Amino acid sequence: MRAPLTVKGAQRLRAELEELKSVKRPAVIAAIAEARAHGDLKENAEYHAARDQQSFIEGRIKQLESELSNAQLIDVATLNAGSKVVFGATVDLADTETDEQKTYQIVGDLEADIKQGMIAISSPVARALIGKFEGDAVTIDAPAGQREYEIVGVRYLG
Repeated sequence: MRAPLTVKGAQRLRAELEELKSVKRPAVIAAIAEARAHGDLKENAEYHAARDQQSFIEGRIKQLESELSNAQLIDVATLNAGSKVVFGATVDLADTETDEQKTYQIVGDLEADIKQGMIAISSPVARALIGKFEGDAVTIDAPAGQREYEIVGVRYLG
């Protein structure tokens, strides 16, 4: 099965890929060359740090290329699911005990970023929300125990 990815998320990942290939990869290659020029590589911390950085960059490039080529791109703005929660939905929740409001967008695993309110489709919160409707109550297993939320809004933003 192809992993879902929002169009906006794919654009961000392509930008990251381009940055890695055109800026970070050449910079780390230059850093390795400079560290090599300092002589003995066994005890050269800069060389080993640059090699580790290169390994990370190359791994991330491979991961992004693979994910982007295998992803199923979904344009959230064209979804017409009404008040039903499906992939790509932006969901407003209200804690039934405290009335605290939270907003999450359900996105692909690779583009999830909890700091920006973007949760992975595979996360427990997203799994609890998928298929529900505006006005429904949902119970979400949180680290601090179960929490009860009401879905107060469902939107599909591009």
